[in-house]
Amino acid sequence: MKIDGVEIGVGSRPYVIAEMSGNHNQSLDRALAIVDAAAAAGAHALKLQTYTADTMTLDLAEGEFTIADPASLWSGQSIYELYQQAYTPWEWHAPIMERAKARGMACFSSPFDESSIEFLETLDVPCYKIASFECTDLPLIRRAASTGKPLIISSGMATIGEIAEAVDTARASGCSDLVLLKCTSTYPASPENTNVRTIAHMRELFGCEVGLSDHTMGIGAAVAAIAFGAAVVEKHFTLSRAEGGVDSAFSAEPAEFASLVAETGRAWQALGSVRYGPTQAEEKARTRRRSLYIAEDLAPGDILTATNLRRIRPGHGLAPKYYDLLLGQRVTRAVKKGTPMAWDLIR
Repeated sequence: MKIDGVEIGVGSRPYVIAEMSGNHNQSLDRALAIVDAAAAAGAHALKLQTYTADTMTLDLAEGEFTIADPASLWSGQSIYELYQQAYTPWEWHAPIMERAKARGMACFSSPFDESSIEFLETLDVPCYKIASFECTDLPLIRRAASTGKPLIISSGMATIGEIAEAVDTARASGCSDLVLLKCTSTYPASPENTNVRTIAHMRELFGCEVGLSDHTMGIGAAVAAIAFGAAVVEKHFTLSRAEGGVDSAFSAEPAEFASLVAETGRAWQALGSVRYGPTQAEEKARTRRRSLYIAEDLAPGDILTATNLRRIRPGHGLAPKYYDLLLGQRVTRAVKKGTPMAWDLIR
């Protein structure tokens, strides 16, 4: 499959997505600076989120409409207030996407309701991303899939059954190019809760490309995910965690993101295939193995001993496995010190 002309799959370099989310801090200039920095860091795509507070929740600041968890980054806020703070104004989407295109990146978004999709269709986005909390919103998936564009779905805390419903809905509604992202819906996520081994199982179970939506700190989880077949890596991106923002605490800064792009690429290159023996690049190194050498000047008839026959580098002589067999044998001619051992010296 392709997104905006770029091949996506285990046979290609990992496709790395920079998630802007609300890290623009309600400044279009900062949003455009994030686009520039993500491109400079090597991101293949920039992702937005398309919603308003009213399309997400009700304007209430009581009960379950407030964030009571003291461990949450957003503890004490109402859900409505949080989305007012975090949303990307819809009139910013076009200039952000134009800047991304000018910087050589794809730009697409996570829609959170049907009106978001209708709006994004006017911008001709190349694909859609369904956020992890919307994995069970089958009507939303049905509408996004009906556009016929590639679909990326984060699994979050979804069960196998819920993922299967999302996949079946997407495929039945016209989606032929699908990516599932293993995702842990905590912010930040801990490495021990990331379970990247699931990626290989998801690929086998659902028969589609799979990747990682990474909320951990650092790049270790993303690099490990490549070893299990991740074709896509998504990471929240910010100019500076110190400058704050709704998602900045678990977002990668430009230097970290550049390292993520480089190291996931190296991990993918390192996968290779199952093989033994020297590669073409290693052929010259074979001469640095140990082998058998004559260690003293010998006259015809002299006996090979542990003193005059040595297992040393380089590797031009007989293999060390013949050492015990050769001890006690007589050489048939004069041999100079430093001569690689060969069968014709004793025959």
